[in-house]
Amino acid sequence: MKRRTFLKSTTQAGVAAGIGVFAIGCNETQKNDEKTKKPMVKPGEIAICTWGFSKANETAGLALQNGKNALDAVIDGVSVEEENLKNTTVGKGGAPDREGRVTLDACVMAPNGNAGAVVCVENITNVARLARKVMEETPHVMLAGEGAEQFAYTQGFKKENLMTEASQEAYQEWLKEKEYKPIINIENHDTIGMLTLDKNGDIAGACTTSGLAYKMMGRVGDSPIIGSGLYVDNEVGGAAGTGLGEEIMKKVGSFLIVELMRNGMSPQQACEAAVMRTVKTAKNLSDFQIAYIAINKAGETGSFSLQQGFAMMEYRNGTNTRKEAAFHLKTE
Repeated sequence: MKRRTFLKSTTQAGVAAGIGVFAIGCNETQKNDEKTKKPMVKPGEIAICTWGFSKANETAGLALQNGKNALDAVIDGVSVEEENLKNTTVGKGGAPDREGRVTLDACVMAPNGNAGAVVCVENITNVARLARKVMEETPHVMLAGEGAEQFAYTQGFKKENLMTEASQEAYQEWLKEKEYKPIINIENHDTIGMLTLDKNGDIAGACTTSGLAYKMMGRVGDSPIIGSGLYVDNEVGGAAGTGLGEEIMKKVGSFLIVELMRNGMSPQQACEAAVMRTVKTAKNLSDFQIAYIAINKAGETGSFSLQQGFAMMEYRNGTNTRKEAAFHLKTE
């Protein structure tokens, strides 16, 4: 089947009536620019991810160093947390919804602009790999629920019980009070969004989660939504979000960051501007967290969060470093 390419909307400027004369005048300028243009310096292999997922980020970084491309490396990286039974909001062992069902969401974006996503998937651990299969083996961008699960089996994925003994015990405890609200800054236990830059200068991204603990059945957050939880434009850079997905979706946060970088902002400036878009309109800011990470083609990175307490991992030049993010509100 033909791959489905994610279509990016662009605004077309009006064409001047005297375009022929203008083009002639520009020819000489273009030649002069080409003479003075400096070649792009390749920044080397870089991997960044949300939160303190050290092993996952290092896995991606080492994969890049060993010659893997950006897409292969980012899938290897996030798979570490999907398979980590101690991580209660990603992959196997993730917290269930109110009905006791563990459902997973994920998306991926490739350097060529292709995208794939799955939502509300049960019984499959590595949903980022499944999202890649949707991207590469179907004419679609997103598959949901039972359809995504059945497709997984045709692609060789095995059926697994995603509810662990620990998550079952936590669910039984939750049933006593049934309190439902997001918990701010669950360190090492939140959505993992990851971006990779390979030796060829190509960028890829992946985002995977089990979503809010004890969510309403069928709830989907920003993580599998292209442009919200993740967005990559290989000519510019990439961004990923984490935190309360509803707030990120309202601003299409990751797409916004990439467009801000396209228009000249650094990754850091763009992450800050995206958070401030939410600050301007959202209510009860102290009750939730949102955060973003970003990377551009030059290998510059940035991160910013609404609340204090967010950090990202960055693998560069063989070193994996935890970087505390700047923030808007100090957590009391």
